[in-house]
Amino acid sequence: MKPIKSILILTVAAVFLSSAGLGWAGNLVINGSTTVLPIAQLAVEAFMKENPDVKISLSGGGSSNGIKALIDNSTDIANASRFIKDKEVAMAVEKGVYPVPFAVAYDSIIPVVHPSNPMTDITLEQLKGIYTGSIKNFKELGGPDLEIVMVSRDTSSGTYETWEEKVLNKERVSPAAQVMASNGAVAQAVSKNKHAIGYIGIGYLNAEVKALTVNGVEGTEKTTLDGSFPISRPLFMFTNGWPTGDTLSFINFMLSPEKGQKSVTESGYVKLY
Repeated sequence: MKPIKSILILTVAAVFLSSAGLGWAGNLVINGSTTVLPIAQLAVEAFMKENPDVKISLSGGGSSNGIKALIDNSTDIANASRFIKDKEVAMAVEKGVYPVPFAVAYDSIIPVVHPSNPMTDITLEQLKGIYTGSIKNFKELGGPDLEIVMVSRDTSSGTYETWEEKVLNKERVSPAAQVMASNGAVAQAVSKNKHAIGYIGIGYLNAEVKALTVNGVEGTEKTTLDGSFPISRPLFMFTNGWPTGDTLSFINFMLSPEKGQKSVTESGYVKLY
């Protein structure tokens, strides 16, 4: 993750330098990842308090939908819990859109079970077995004799795509999985079913689900930042070209250690610095 941090420092410096003396007001549309949504909600509230003349519309819907909205010119900022794909870049350029990424936080995707489940640790290989359908009962993992109900994200989700890459090695999730449209829906489904296992962003952890360590490593701020937790990632906001006006002001705010980065911490994610 060190190269990303170096790029971020340069990006932040460039953003702040290029925004000197600007005074814009108007409307701003932000759309995309439900993982980034809690961060964006807090940041939007704080930003609008400082800038009451700027009205911001914020919605979720998934990383792919956010990037599609950016390509279609129907959003100013696309929230994404994954990096933009080559085919999405090609589609954007065809329409005269040039996506610019800004990493705004770090995250770990945490496997969770019902609080009554005595399991505490799971391996990447075991997670792959569960989600591809070859492991069907927790007793196969040394856990209780319970048939596993796997809860997964929809394919438009950046969280799903990261899971597919880092856990499934590009294999597809079993069709037996219950598919949810958001991190919150996954957490709720797992909290109500002692047979269930799911995966959520670190900011969605709560007392109603039980987090598992992966390969013996707990998902924390430290293990997310140093990359030792095996399912960690940066979170992004994309703009069409180098941002200007209200978009630039909001990106500046989001990257500020004293402002937007506080929203990252408050939402349970890992700040940049």
